[in-house]
Amino acid sequence: MNVEKPQIPRLRPGLGLFLAFAVAALIALALRSNAQPSSAGLAPGDHQRVITLGGADRRYLVHVPGAVLSGEPLPAILSFHGGGGHPEQHRRSTRLHELGEREGFLVVYPAGTGRSFLAGKLLTWNVGHCCGLALERKADDVGFSLAVLDDLASLVPVDSTRVYATGLSNGAMMAMRLAAEAPERIAAIAPVAGAAPLDRYPPSAPMPVMHFHSVDDERALYEGGLGPPFPFTRSRVDHIGVETTLAAWREAASCPAEPEVAARLEGEGDDAGHTAQRYRWGACEGGTEVILWKLSGAGHVWPGAAKLRPRLLGAPTKIVDANTEMWRFFQAHRRLEAAPLGGPR
Repeated sequence: MNVEKPQIPRLRPGLGLFLAFAVAALIALALRSNAQPSSAGLAPGDHQRVITLGGADRRYLVHVPGAVLSGEPLPAILSFHGGGGHPEQHRRSTRLHELGEREGFLVVYPAGTGRSFLAGKLLTWNVGHCCGLALERKADDVGFSLAVLDDLASLVPVDSTRVYATGLSNGAMMAMRLAAEAPERIAAIAPVAGAAPLDRYPPSAPMPVMHFHSVDDERALYEGGLGPPFPFTRSRVDHIGVETTLAAWREAASCPAEPEVAARLEGEGDDAGHTAQRYRWGACEGGTEVILWKLSGAGHVWPGAAKLRPRLLGAPTKIVDANTEMWRFFQAHRRLEAAPLGGPR
């Protein structure tokens, strides 16, 4: 292909200098008003980032809402995929970033550890007693999560007093481990369908917790015990009971012994036979609280999300919307002091 070089007419020196300054001024004005944050490296939209930790490349997805253009620091939610999943799948299923766009918060979908020949699929998190390759390799997933927050803060304005974590199944356990080991970085958590072995890493500070779990979850058993094998493997997880895990969070925050119990919700239509009941222990130390959404009829699912592998995971439910409930919960909690970058670890 032949490319013609345009002929640029010569201008008188004075006029050329004037036009150069005028063009520069117009460009500067356009950049200030364009969809590019003036002091940040990421524009509104969806991005993938790769960071190196311990000699290995790790990645995460992030949705930056249009609110970043205000220049004001934004809240951020880390949302961890389930064991055997990956961030793209988790993003499609939960659609938490859509609420983030409307409400003005960042949503981060980190990627766990998996075998290279699986092309970024079947990923897991190291939560101490499971899961998969992440446990086998002793992946420092708390360190990775903190490195993600540091990387993100170098690119967009993040309000470090409003950083939250959630996740599904193995990802729910990861959110709990992160909050237990790095409470100075996390303001509140909202795990879904997964309970962590907090006896391995006892919470060192009060933490606001909202937990979603169905008593009919046949994969992450509500009462605890040995669950079924991971898909395509013989690996099984000895699950911690939900009540046991929440008791540890309540003890760490000196919560009242008895909860406030809200009226039970009854499902209709596709959710007929489903129930949801809300238990709240609070106020606890430091203004924290522990909330349990106890569901029945639903499977190993994210309440409010689209149907995902019902033969494997059980019945979906929309009797409550986890995204809406957790964001309302997160808005009520923030850290009193800005978290330092780079720590702990």
